[in-house]
Amino acid sequence: GGLWDELGKLQLDFLLAQGLRPQHYLLDVGCGSLRGGVHFIRYLEPGHYYGIDRNGERLAAGRTVELPRYGLTDKRPVLERVDGFEVERLGREFDYAFAQSVFTHLPAEDIALCLRKVAPVLALGGRLYATYNERTDDGPDRVDRAELPFDKDPIFRYDFDALGALADGTGLGPERIGDWGHPRGQQMAVFTKS
Repeated sequence: GGLWDELGKLQLDFLLAQGLRPQHYLLDVGCGSLRGGVHFIRYLEPGHYYGIDRNGERLAAGRTVELPRYGLTDKRPVLERVDGFEVERLGREFDYAFAQSVFTHLPAEDIALCLRKVAPVLALGGRLYATYNERTDDGPDRVDRAELPFDKDPIFRYDFDALGALADGTGLGPERIGDWGHPRGQQMAVFTKS
């Protein structure tokens, strides 16, 4: 309930406004325990949702708790534990990719790796949407949050030009979307395969 459902629905509503349709294939990068995934899975045709995460426990929770809770097991989502963004092993081309609260926790070199790995599995014109914390002042690029029990990962901030430059050489064109209604102020960028 609460913010969990609100953020999940926000993700679906956003991608619907960007043209997502039931027949499209979606790669959910860092899908966790399916906060947004349950909404995408319900909307998409069976077998058209692919969720990846490096945390096997979160994926297991999505598979054993969330899918049955929402009655979505028969939608045949693909949930895979993936390290290093090795998405080519999924053997699928995607129309859309979504990375909610992933780049917010990654240093620049890992974002660049994600972009390099996701670019080849996007269809021509396919888009990767990614949220990020926008750097708007002279504060630090990295804020350690270890003192907060619910979020031990560091938080990273980027100005859009620096974020966009990480896509150089990938065939992905970056564009700043900006505010998309996230309750914690995360901004949105899109990287389109040309």
